[in-house]
Amino acid sequence: MIKLKSEREIDEMRYPNAVVGEVLAYIKEYVVDGVTTYDLNKLIEEYFKRRNVLPAFKGYAGFPAAACISLNEMVVHGIPSKKIMVKNGDLVSIDVGTIHNGWYGDGARTYAVGNVDEKLAELVESTKGSFFEGLKNLKVGNRLGDVSHAIQSFAESNGFSIIRDYVGHGIGRNLHEDPQVPNFGKPFSGIPLMNGLVIAIEPMVSMGTWKVKVLDDGWGVVTLDNSASAHYENTVVLHNNEVEILTIPEGLDV
Repeated sequence: MIKLKSEREIDEMRYPNAVVGEVLAYIKEYVVDGVTTYDLNKLIEEYFKRRNVLPAFKGYAGFPAAACISLNEMVVHGIPSKKIMVKNGDLVSIDVGTIHNGWYGDGARTYAVGNVDEKLAELVESTKGSFFEGLKNLKVGNRLGDVSHAIQSFAESNGFSIIRDYVGHGIGRNLHEDPQVPNFGKPFSGIPLMNGLVIAIEPMVSMGTWKVKVLDDGWGVVTLDNSASAHYENTVVLHNNEVEILTIPEGLDV
């Protein structure tokens, strides 16, 4: 069941989502050669404490950390570790969630570390671009498939592949709500888009195959051909016949 949000409920969701955007901007300067993913997770959790939000991912289905931090061929759900060190040329995807007064926020970014291969830089920009292409279609009167199709078309037109096994989702009093938000699909398909819809749109894009596998730890998801991947996510709301990106508060460019 899709839970459309009232204006009061949307107001309640602004703070936890603003903090998501803040921490993704804050952590960028720390994603450097030599830092461990454990260190990055610690910085994120400390930031959450200062901003009086709970880490939505910690303990979720048993996940042990405040952030999912995934390098290169790892698409999503990487467990932070003292043993995993970021190196020059890496792509580092960081996915975070927050809770404040029972309401959730969710967002993700991929950071290029130091001097990265030109094609990897294109992958990061294409992933971000696919999100914004999809967002252009988030309009009352359209269908969810219009958003999904636009994301897929943009990524594939740039020579990349859309990960299909993991998708976006509704969000509110729960981290994951209906509807699912695929990053691929056909136009004029799916649910009609309505005011009050709050969803996390999160394209995950690969340099190679769209096929993935889960590692033995039960969490980390990697591309089947070990090709690099990128992730870009925002929580957005459709209301008053307009789109608002809750995880990019005014003054931030992330």
